[in-house]
Amino acid sequence: MTVDVTHYTDPGCPWAYSASPAFAVLRWRYGDQLDWRLVTIGLTESAEQYIRRGSTPARAATGYVRFRRRFGMPFGTTPRPRVVATARACRAIVATRQQAPALEVAAFRALQFGWFTTPLVMDEEDAIATALARVDGLDVAAVVAALDAPEVSEAYAADRAEARTAEGGPTHAQGKAAASDGPVRYTAPSLVFESGGRRLEAGGFQPVQAYDVCLANLDPALERTPPPDDPVEALAAFPEGLVTQEVAAIMTSGNDDPDRDAAERALIAAAAEGRAARTALGDDALWTAVAVREPVGS
Repeated sequence: MTVDVTHYTDPGCPWAYSASPAFAVLRWRYGDQLDWRLVTIGLTESAEQYIRRGSTPARAATGYVRFRRRFGMPFGTTPRPRVVATARACRAIVATRQQAPALEVAAFRALQFGWFTTPLVMDEEDAIATALARVDGLDVAAVVAALDAPEVSEAYAADRAEARTAEGGPTHAQGKAAASDGPVRYTAPSLVFESGGRRLEAGGFQPVQAYDVCLANLDPALERTPPPDDPVEALAAFPEGLVTQEVAAIMTSGNDDPDRDAAERALIAAAAEGRAARTALGDDALWTAVAVREPVGS
């Protein structure tokens, strides 16, 4: 039996981005036993919504420093030329879902990297295309051309409406919901787990232990993959790559704190051995596995 996971999120939310290590752990630990569905929240349709709340490019970049120190994901701190709304990037996710559903999560991740590790103005088509260029096999031009297509607008509106149904539920009760534009909505990231007619919510930013408790209660029979001893094992399971904090989280046992320094040392050693590759990303790196060829016999 699989557990359905609805992931309410937005590519422009630093809390959602900072939860990436926890989601990497869930994917490593449970694999195909979790059936994920992504729903875009659409935090802002216009940059004016952020500006009215006092947001500025400098304030956003300064906030990234705090998130980087607290949660360990890569960030860039070059201020953008202007404040950016999230709607266009959300539409890019929806367009990818319609054109290449297998690449939707990769597109979401690429847009997050564009948002938080570069000063790209992420509501402009050229910037969205630049961010999406890291997704192998994606027809970026077709995705960008479809941002305002009627079918994308309809699906995006459905996402936004679904994300604004948190009133009276567990997420609302826990103070993890928001009503920034009217209806009570899920905040990014929120996960809803469903299996066998049962439903559990982990609303807003949560530690990985909260997700693990939900899954253990929904289906105690789920098989759990233990943490790897070698970081390259984790990299091999994520062909799109992992950042250092994600590897550290996957290699953590139980409720221990991730040992980022140990993970980075192991990754550096693997790179020196030719088993891993390091690509600079913000103030950190994206690590990928390198296939090691067997020597040709004489």
